[in-house]
This record gives sequence, structure tokens and C-alpha cells, in this order.
Amino acid sequence: MESIINYFENIPSLHRSLILVGGITFFWILEGVVPLVKFNYGKWKHALPNLFFTATTVVINFALAFLLLKTSDWVVINKFGIINWLELPLWAYIFLGVLLLDFFGAYLAHYTEHKVKPLWMVHLVHHTDHNVDTTTANRHHPLESLVRFAFTLFGVFVVGAPIGIVMLYQSLSLVSTQFNHANIKLPRKLDDLLSWVIVSPDMHKVHHHYVLPYTDSNYGNIFSIWDRMFGTFMKLDRDAIVYGVDTFPDEVENGNLKALLKQPFHTYRNPTTTTLVED
Repeated sequence: MESIINYFENIPSLHRSLILVGGITFFWILEGVVPLVKFNYGKWKHALPNLFFTATTVVINFALAFLLLKTSDWVVINKFGIINWLELPLWAYIFLGVLLLDFFGAYLAHYTEHKVKPLWMVHLVHHTDHNVDTTTANRHHPLESLVRFAFTLFGVFVVGAPIGIVMLYQSLSLVSTQFNHANIKLPRKLDDLLSWVIVSPDMHKVHHHYVLPYTDSNYGNIFSIWDRMFGTFMKLDRDAIVYGVDTFPDEVENGNLKALLKQPFHTYRNPTTTTLVED
């Protein structure tokens, strides 16, 4: 376990890039072998705006990475944070660190984005993909990338995570989101079994169903425990899932990069009423 932490403490940028590109490539190929939905779309055309947002996410995270490093160094030196206040064996120290970072950086951030109107409008870019596949994983407006970074930074502070655990968490988070967004068809029993521990593809696809209450469920990214613990876990047969958002149904506009960049500033359509509310 110590060697794992040592590796992630000093993980080269090339290796991080390989995790990103390798994951997209692997699941992209797998989608062609065992697709869940046979989309009638140009795969590359669909991927281009999503890959653009992936690139902006990478740039923002890279530019702000020094904040993670400084915060992580501070909590370790001052023995601050949950995992530093507990006497734990190394394996439990690492596991609890990743588990709690998944809560703050993924579940709590995601839940908040759905409950706070301005943040929902920013997060909307992720949900208006009508053809969810592995490239959808990092389809986040640059403003959302900043929001998610802030939650992760807060998590590092509260959890007390050293940089090795932070890098391990981010790597697992990246692969996990590529996996659970991938347009792949696992055997139902296997997917259901996986969903008791991690966020499986079928579990997360429920979250991308176009209407409430399903849109407001299954917020997790790596571990499914948070949805089960906080009552936000829901099931829906994967054959009944329709991707998108009912209040933003224009598939052409939702695939246009210029329109997507402006999407957070749209007139807000309240999904529970027919009333239009200006931001």
C-alpha cells in the first residue's frame, strides 16, 4: 500500500494523461462491441463538444492544482482532518481517504448542483447530452469545473488527505465516471451486483433520464454507498431510460458548442411548472 501512495504522490503528468486518454479509448472501443443503445448518430460529431469540455476541465484542474498541493501539505504537516485524527492502519487510512473524498468531491458537489438553481443551470450542460456515452463523462461547462474543484479542495481540507491519496482519488474518479457513463451493456445481474459497491453503468444512467424524480437520484461517482445512505438511490429499467432534460429538448442546440457555452445563462424553465423564470 505504501508503494501505491508513493507512486501517486509523484505520478507523472504523462501517466495522468494516459489514464484519461486510455480510459476514453478503451470504453469507446467497448461501446462498439457491447453497446447498450444503438444510437443513430455520428460518434465523432457527438464527441467533439464533449472532448472540448474535457479539455477545459483538464486545463482548469491543472491551473489550480497548486491549491490542492498546498492544502494537502498543510493538513499533513498540521495533522488536520478526519483521517489524521484517527489511528488507522495504512490500508484503512487510504480507503477512508478515498471514500470521503468521493463524498465531498463527487456526491456532495453533484447533489448541491441539482438543488441550487444557478448551479443547476451550469450543470445542465452535462445533462443535455441526448446520447450518453463515455465522452459524456467530462462534459462539464468550465464554470462547473470550477465548482467541482472547489468542492474537492474543501474535501481535501476536511478529510486531511495527503497528495498521494488525492491523486489516487482523482485517478479512480476519472476511470469510474468514464465507466459509468459508457454506452455499454453489462449482464443485468452483474450490473446490479456491482451497484451495491460502486456506481455501475445502469445505476448512473438512471440519473440521466430526462424527467424527475429520476434526474435527482444516483448522484455518486465511485461508491454507491452515499446514494443508499442518503436515500437518493433509485432504479429504473435501462430500456425505459430516455436521455436529456425535458425542459431543454432541442437535440441540435444541445449538441452545438456555442449554444452549450451559453446554456447556463438561458431562461430557466422550472421543471415542476410551465412558468418561465428569468435568472
